[in-house]
Amino acid sequence: MDESWHHTSALTAPQRLEVLNLINRTEALLGREALDETRRRIVVHGWRGEHWFKQEEGLIVQYALAQGRDHATLEMCGGGFDEGLLRQSLEVYSIVDWWTRDSDGSLDNVVRTLQLLTLNLPALDVAVPDDAILRTFVSGFDEGAWLEQNNAAFADHPEQGAWLLDDLEARIHEPWFDPSGFLILEIAGRIAASCWTKVHELHPDRFGEIYVISVDPRFQGRGLGRVMLAQGLAYLRHRGVHHAVLFVDADNVSAQRLYRSFGFVLERADQLLRFTRT
Repeated sequence: MDESWHHTSALTAPQRLEVLNLINRTEALLGREALDETRRRIVVHGWRGEHWFKQEEGLIVQYALAQGRDHATLEMCGGGFDEGLLRQSLEVYSIVDWWTRDSDGSLDNVVRTLQLLTLNLPALDVAVPDDAILRTFVSGFDEGAWLEQNNAAFADHPEQGAWLLDDLEARIHEPWFDPSGFLILEIAGRIAASCWTKVHELHPDRFGEIYVISVDPRFQGRGLGRVMLAQGLAYLRHRGVHHAVLFVDADNVSAQRLYRSFGFVLERADQLLRFTRT
């Protein structure tokens, strides 16, 4: 087996197919996602990126994707860790932030912990305020206003605080997108809050996800996060889903309090480890 990792900015068509097959096999083995959705989409669509792979008898048997140039965020297929890849990647990047899944929390170079929370449905029922209108997202009309609301809500978030129209439209055109599960709450003609849900139709357990939930800072303090979470979960239950998940940062105290009040429990913790070239 070739112990070295190969690095390329663009996978060939056969390499891309091999990586997709590896991702699918890994997910079937683990019973969960093998790669973060954003990074998986880079492979699915054949986009350029910092692709790393290891081969055996000419076939790709391990894969990782890095994002960023000098300071890179890296994830291996399956969420594991490899000393050889770390050594090679630190020859290319001065700082490597490495996502690990199913962490036991024993390492001391953790810079971020992302928790996967789960809930059995149905959930609490919370009514929509009398001065608000609950409706679904309208493509071609709501993009600009939703981006403004969502980016304001996640101004300090590393992934969700700087979405562009291209980021939103790319997801709207994904096969899983369903506008009926993209809920908008309007107050006085403004998008005050939103809850975007996703049904994982192809997963054996067919579960639902609170994909993005946010409240405009101008409307915070009115319990709208609680309203939208309840409405999103009710929509998922209406779709015949019995199990819901969401991701939340471990240090997001207010969000943690909200989700736990609904009965969400911890299923998994993923940790981001920082390594620096010496």
